[in-house]
This record gives sequence, C-alpha cells and structure tokens, in this order.
Amino acid sequence: MADRPMRLSSATLAALPAGVERPAYDRTALRTGIVHLGVGAFQRAHQALFTDRLLGREFGDWGICGVSLRNPDTRDALAPQDGLYTVAVRDAAGERLRVVGCLTELLVAPEDPAAVLERMSHPSVRIVTLTVTEKGYCHDPATGALNEAHPDIRHDLANPGSPRSTIGFLAEALSRRRAAGIAPFTVLSCDNLPGNGDTVARILRRFAELRDAGFGAWVAEAVACPNSMVDRIVPATTDADRARVSQALGVADAWPVVTEPFAQWVVEDRFPAGRPAWETVGVEMVPDVHPYETMKLRLLNGSHSTLAYLGYLAGYETVSDSMADPAFARLIRGLMDEESGPTLRMPPGADLEQYKAALIGRFRNPALHHRTWQIAMDGTQKLPQRLLAPARERLAAGLPIDRLALGVAGWMRYVSGRDEAGRPIDVRDPLADRLAALAAEAGPSAERLAPALFGLSAVFGDDLPRDPRFTGPVTEALHRLFTRGAKAVVAAAAGAEG
Repeated sequence: MADRPMRLSSATLAALPAGVERPAYDRTALRTGIVHLGVGAFQRAHQALFTDRLLGREFGDWGICGVSLRNPDTRDALAPQDGLYTVAVRDAAGERLRVVGCLTELLVAPEDPAAVLERMSHPSVRIVTLTVTEKGYCHDPATGALNEAHPDIRHDLANPGSPRSTIGFLAEALSRRRAAGIAPFTVLSCDNLPGNGDTVARILRRFAELRDAGFGAWVAEAVACPNSMVDRIVPATTDADRARVSQALGVADAWPVVTEPFAQWVVEDRFPAGRPAWETVGVEMVPDVHPYETMKLRLLNGSHSTLAYLGYLAGYETVSDSMADPAFARLIRGLMDEESGPTLRMPPGADLEQYKAALIGRFRNPALHHRTWQIAMDGTQKLPQRLLAPARERLAAGLPIDRLALGVAGWMRYVSGRDEAGRPIDVRDPLADRLAALAAEAGPSAERLAPALFGLSAVFGDDLPRDPRFTGPVTEALHRLFTRGAKAVVAAAAGAEG
C-alpha cells in the first residue's frame, strides 16, 4: 500500500515552499478570544483571514474557536491539521496561497453542546461571531420576529442546558456569564442579511424574555449586537482545488478554501468588552453600517441580477463571460454611474468610484465561475431591494429608469420559462409555481406577461403597478427582449449610452 501523503500541520508548517504565506506569530501562545458559530468556507476565507493578518501585525488574545452547528466535516478535516488550512486567492494572474493559523479549537455542537457552552462562557471570550445563514436565526423573515413555534426554539426554551439553535446557545451562555458575574460577550453577526445585528438583537432579547423577564431586560441593556456587512465570493471547494493546493504546498490540505482577491468587511464599532484592531488590516469600523448595505445591494447585487438575467438569455454561462461582452460591460457601468449610484447617500470617506471600479474588476475575474443561472435564483426575493428600491427613488425625483427597467424586464423574460432557443429554463424561486402559471397563461407577449407579473404585490407592491413611468419602460423593454433577443437589446442600450 502506498504511503499516505503528509498532512499540513504544525509539524510541516516550516517546510512549506517559500512562496506560501504562513502565520507570522507564535500559535502556541494564542488564547481564544472569539467563538465563531457556523464555521464554514466563507468564515475561513473572510473573518478568520482578517484576524490572522491582524495577529501577525499586533498579537493578542484573539484566537478563534470554530463551532460547527450541524456536522463534523470541518472538525474532522482540520483536527489532524492542528486547525491549519490554506486560503487560495485566484484571479486571471494566477493563485496565491496563505496558510491561516488562528483557529485554536474546533467543536461540533450536536456532539457536545456542553463543551460549546463552556467555551462561550469562559471569561477570555469577548466576541461571538455568527455565519449561520438566514435559516439559523429561527425567525420570520417577513417580520424579523422570533419564530416562537420553531421546533428548535421550543426545545431550547424547555431544555436550556442542551440547546440546538444558535439563539439557544447564545442565550444560555449569556445566562451563565450573568450568573457568574462575567461581562457579556458582543454578538457579531456576519451573515449576508440586511440589519443582521438588529435582527439577532431582536430575536435574542425576545428569546431571553421568554425564559425570564429579568434576563430579557439584562440582555436588552447589556449585550451589544453591532451590524456588519460582509462581501467576498467563496465558491465551493472542489476535489480539483484540493489536489492543486496540496500539490503546491507539498503536503496534503484536506480543507482549503478558494476565493477572489476582493474582501470587504464593514462593522459598527460597538464592542463593550473590547475587540481586535481589525481596522489595521482593512476592516472598515464605522458608526452605521446601513449606508454600506444599501451600496452593496444596489451596486453589487443589482448589477449582478441584471447581468444574470440578461447574460443567461444571451447565452453566457458566467458573470465573467457576460462582462467579456463590451456592450454588457457598458450597460453595467452605466447602471452604476447613472441610475443606482446616484440614489446612494454615503458618509464622508466612502469612495464610491473605487468601489465601482473594484466591482467591475470582480465581475471580469475569469477564475471564479460564478454562474448566471445561480445568481438568477430567488428573483422575487431579490428584486425589491436590488432594482425596485432605486427605481422608486428615481421616479420620486422625476428621473429616468431605463437601465433598471431593462434589468426588471430581463427577470420577466427569464421567468417566462423558455430561453431564446425555446429550451426550458430551470427557474428556481419560492414563487416558481405561480410564475410558471402566469407565464403559461400570458404566453410570450410582453403586453400580457408584464401586467400579470406586476400583479405580484409581494414583489412590486401596490404603487409601481399603478405608475406608467415604471410599467411603460419595463413593458417596452420586455417587448424588445421577446422580439429582438437579449444580445441585440443590450447592444442597442449600450450604443445609446455612447
């Protein structure tokens, strides 16, 4: 039997090739100051990487205990590697490797909830960070309120010492700290949902109230939950990625992550128990995250959706394929500069021009195969924030919405269910059945399909369907997409900008 290849570990760290970055600090002296719930690829390529860079510049007690809330895969892969893993940053110029060393411990909550609670209750832990996805908050997304009927919430209220939910773990650890006279940790959500800190604060306080009114009042008064905005594309790691990274290291890494050069983290600076000096490694510490969330929704996400629908219809598989078409590139830059961008109200010091230029570079990155079909999913949930909100603001100011209308029309043409060659489109959306029924009844006619879709009040509200300044440009753009095709329509729109 052939010998197994050596693994990445503390013992093999010094022997890595010279071009591989590695922890610039003594890992044996590292103490745990952060517990992260939901350790996964994004966290390891984002928050952990920022913290690792900081420790190399300004060492402190900010090691991270990573907690898996569902399965042991990450622990099982990284435990033999002493918590070490590789971040591979890819773009057209190639790939750069960095080994990250700030994970001090890896726990699996379903296996040993007591160990997780013990770690979260330790006085050295001053921050608990979260990437648990929107479902992990056990709340009603429409209202933002705690879903008190959720099975995990009901279980955790009845069994506080063996929680299943993120909220249950947070509440029980805070309760133990309160009883022991230990200051509460700061709860920092890093999930990609607007007002993430406000959301976790609201549901955590309600959960605490349900346990005990006095505890609820203490949580409301003492526990800080700052908002944050995160942004980095981290595709799923493939077997080919693992093989390539391991070959470059000269040792096997079972759990690397692959990502793009761009990374952004904007955090409200509310940390009563202290925090790492993240601002020294590029994190933007600000008094209010909300303007940055709006910037991301309208410039990044709005552009992504427009590229996804029109690019898919034009036959482009990925975002970078779409951006390689000069007409698409001009359309997106015009959308940012002329329509979405002017609706933003950014604080002093925010550089919109630099941000837009960075987005264009990211969209062009051929090393990240970001599929248009994937971005096109769940359009009924995405359109209101990404395209309809800036459209409303421009209409209120008496300004045109031609590019925004084309993006909305691209969605309508996409959910009609057939591409320009007559092939079926796999429309993934919470309202997929309703969309399919409306499209089947209307047929490939803008004059019938657009009004039918405008009737979805959950998407368009009651105001936009009654405003001809909105319905007119959208219906006309949809007619052009049906009759001329996406490539020709985008080319004409880009030509008009010239």
